[in-house]
Amino acid sequence: MGEDLNRQRVLNFLDVYYAGGIEGALDRCTDDIAFLANAPIDILPHMGQHRGKAALRQMWTTIHTRYSDMRYEAQNLVCERDKVAAQLRVFLRKRDNARMVQFDVAVFYTLRDGQIAEIREIIDTFDLVQQVLERDVAEVLTGQRGTGT
Repeated sequence: MGEDLNRQRVLNFLDVYYAGGIEGALDRCTDDIAFLANAPIDILPHMGQHRGKAALRQMWTTIHTRYSDMRYEAQNLVCERDKVAAQLRVFLRKRDNARMVQFDVAVFYTLRDGQIAEIREIIDTFDLVQQVLERDVAEVLTGQRGTGT
């Protein structure tokens, strides 16, 4: 029963966040919320590690400033007690040129007293960086043109 409730809490959080409701998303988090996304912060400075609502508000505001249309598809959600694991496909439209960025992310949520206390994201950052920079990073690194497959 509690697992179904935690699953729904995470889905509600995602719905609010991707609709642009930063404050509503923060209302679903503990004051000491911990966030971690392993990403090259020199290219994606808003990612990395953050703690507390003020830090998440700043990070999420940066993301919502850079991207307009934001949506997600929950491909899988697995719940066990206070833990929820989600496999998401995320779609973000860049504000500066309207190009769509899409990527898969595994997100692990820990809940405490009905609120999200921890968010850990695992992203294919190589693919994400290529889409954000709109460049073939492999070609830049190796000097060889990609195969396009």
